[in-house]
Amino acid sequence: MDFIPAYLLPLVLALISGILMAVQGSLNTALSKVVGIWEATFVVHATGTLVLIVVLFLFKIGRGNLGQLAQAPWYSYLGGIVGVFIIYLVAASIPEVGVANATTAIIVGQVLTAVIIDHFGIFGLDRAPCSWNQLAGLALLAIGAKLLLK
Repeated sequence: MDFIPAYLLPLVLALISGILMAVQGSLNTALSKVVGIWEATFVVHATGTLVLIVVLFLFKIGRGNLGQLAQAPWYSYLGGIVGVFIIYLVAASIPEVGVANATTAIIVGQVLTAVIIDHFGIFGLDRAPCSWNQLAGLALLAIGAKLLLK
């Protein structure tokens, strides 16, 4: 990706992630309408696991550090559990409020939580104290979210 300046690459990757989250939520919702929300959550994780098995063990893409798993802090294992509830809650909310409204609420929740995690350095991350600019940005984000809600 030489056409993207190196300092922008992480933001472009995050943007693509956001796009994929909206698509994933829509796909999960479509599946859940047919098989049920918990069942769709299971299928999403099962198919994701199959893809990761291929990526990690067949194509050998990755760092090869699975042997270091025991070195990770206990709370870092909770991501998969949180993921189950994320998929369930997104699939449950989209049919009720629509993709745009659900995604807007998700983004506000993500940014608010991210500012708190950064400010306190939760989960062993480097602290990035909250500034007045961030608080103003959060307020504007909330106002924008309100304007986006149908």
